[in-house]
Amino acid sequence: MFRSADRYGIGSALAPFALTALAAGVMWWWLGAPVRLPSGLGSDGKLYCVSYAPYRDDQDPLVEGTQIHARQIDHDLALIAKYSNCVRTYAVHDGGAAILEAARRYGLKVLFGLWLSGDVEKNRQEIATGVRLANKYRDVITAIVVGNEVLLRGDLSVGNLIATIRSVKAEVTEPVTYADVWEFWLRNPEVANAVDFVTIHVLPYWEDFPIAADRAVAHVASIRARVAAAFPGKDILIGEFGWPSAGRMREGALPSPSNQERAIDETLALAQREHFNVNVIEAFDQPWKRWLEGTVGGQWGIFDRSAGGPKFSLSGDAVSNHPLWRINVLAGVLLAALTFGGALFGARNKAPPSSFWWRIGALAFPPAVLVGWTAEAIPAESFSAGGWLRSISFALVAAAAPIVCAVACAKHRPLPSFSALLGRTGLRLDALDVALGVIFIALFLLSAQTGLGLVFDPRYRDIPFAPICAAVAPFLVLLWSARRPAGSPAIAERVAAALLAAAAIYIVFNESFANWQAVWFCVGLLILAFILASAQDAPS
Repeated sequence: MFRSADRYGIGSALAPFALTALAAGVMWWWLGAPVRLPSGLGSDGKLYCVSYAPYRDDQDPLVEGTQIHARQIDHDLALIAKYSNCVRTYAVHDGGAAILEAARRYGLKVLFGLWLSGDVEKNRQEIATGVRLANKYRDVITAIVVGNEVLLRGDLSVGNLIATIRSVKAEVTEPVTYADVWEFWLRNPEVANAVDFVTIHVLPYWEDFPIAADRAVAHVASIRARVAAAFPGKDILIGEFGWPSAGRMREGALPSPSNQERAIDETLALAQREHFNVNVIEAFDQPWKRWLEGTVGGQWGIFDRSAGGPKFSLSGDAVSNHPLWRINVLAGVLLAALTFGGALFGARNKAPPSSFWWRIGALAFPPAVLVGWTAEAIPAESFSAGGWLRSISFALVAAAAPIVCAVACAKHRPLPSFSALLGRTGLRLDALDVALGVIFIALFLLSAQTGLGLVFDPRYRDIPFAPICAAVAPFLVLLWSARRPAGSPAIAERVAAALLAAAAIYIVFNESFANWQAVWFCVGLLILAFILASAQDAPS
């Protein structure tokens, strides 16, 4: 039996396969290891306040006629009340009356928001309804926020904003404020004269020069000190502070569950020490925001409705960035098994040297680790038909490339050129040639589309570092294992290589070397460019 196994190379393949599977498992064990951080909650174990918008699933406030049922709001506030003393709202039409009723029922206070825009009539209706509710729920509302980031968006002039704030202030008894990004308070200091206290937004991830999570608390302290110095005698409320749990990096600012916990916990601890208040953005993920801000826009929530609690423990317990890492181990081992199986199929009736199987191990390891990472990102990053198609196509290419390349390595079959695949050379191609060519062309098209997007419109685009690196590694091994026969330079591939290389150089400098997602993606682009530049058109 063992002699038969050796005849097909199975015995020689076992050790490389076992080591590849073990290495993938160890890598995922390391990636999934929980990160433990101290809690930053107040003495009563609750948040001071948390931003709340009632939308969930496919509900979208930008779609006319979107209705939120009171039962939905009641369910949300019952959960929030376990962990927070207050909610901040943004608009009366976001279920304002139902939120106030539920807040009264569960003992929550409300920072009540009135939404202002460039539409004068809608502003009038919002203010009229908001004033009526404010006078009705004085026991619930602690302050009224007249306008949110109106100056940032350019919806109103400073003079119109001040006049609106003062008109609301004349009709209510609660303190009145306005909320905006901290820079716009410093640019428009006259607004402070119209409010009872200053409400600033400090979002380190979204700064023009993004701040990493481990420096977020120092950034908050610095900004608060600057604003306090600019407005002596005014109380300063951090009206928005938070961190996303998923999405693309911006320089060194990485969205992740552990970074979300770290940034929030450390900032709340600072607030407790320095005796100021912080409103955390936000209670629940808001999928509709992905249309405005990309994947990351919908990933700021700190509570999980399905789990009935926080995404991470507010008492300081550990949190994993990859809680499903065990499933990723199984997926990686399965893909490695299929890759080695492909090599065995290609090498049937042969006895490849042991070095061949170690080469297959090198080919199989990157996809075995990265295919799980790729699959994890699909639900968050796919929120349109085109997005789903792109994400799933990238994942399929990443999963298929190692298997097909392993067969090709065993058969010493080089990657066919574009011209050979498209039938211009008159060469006859079999199923393996077609599979190699189709997967490689799909990889090039997906990579080029993503790369050009990151060059011309990068701010909200995800960076698919995992699938591109998973897919290019097998083709690189194939290039070394089965070089193409000599021929004339493949012009189409050379042009494609130049395009990808230029995009990679621009992206890595635009995103900075601190953005390891961008660096990985650009490494993938450069490897793909190298493979393309090595192409030769076989003689016709």
